[in-house]
Amino acid sequence: IQQVFKQLFYMINAVALNNLLLRKDVCSWSTGMQLRFNISQLEEWLHGKNLQQSGAAQTLEPLIQAAQLLQLKKKTSEDAEAICSLCTALTTQQIVKILNLYTPVNEFEERVTVAFIRNIQKQLQERNDPPQLLLDFKHTFPVLFPFNPSAITMDSIHLPASLNLDFLNKV
Repeated sequence: IQQVFKQLFYMINAVALNNLLLRKDVCSWSTGMQLRFNISQLEEWLHGKNLQQSGAAQTLEPLIQAAQLLQLKKKTSEDAEAICSLCTALTTQQIVKILNLYTPVNEFEERVTVAFIRNIQKQLQERNDPPQLLLDFKHTFPVLFPFNPSAITMDSIHLPASLNLDFLNKV
């Protein structure tokens, strides 16, 4: 059950983050607030179902960081440093894309300046990120089946003659 929910939460993360990276109309402060609230509801549900050890919440980390990125101030070099230290689960390309797509919803917000985005790129240039922008939502985690040893010993097993397994020898 834990593995199923980890896979499901990864897919939620990948689809939501990919939509964020592809749609300018959703890259805003209010979307960041809504995402963070919805993610906290998912985390609370995991906790309520005692699934916090499943790793499902960790698969949401890129989406959490993207939501926080949408909510952070994006003006000074201190803001750039905060973004670089916070967004460790996002690639440089993803951070820059979100900043480029950021769209102010009201007159109190401003667009992200080109100079600020260049500052971010400069600070993140030593990162060794993969070049992919979008997450692979078809990625599957390996399924692990726990080994439960049997209480029956091998020398107590009787093989019926009707199975025609005469070539097997007890050792």
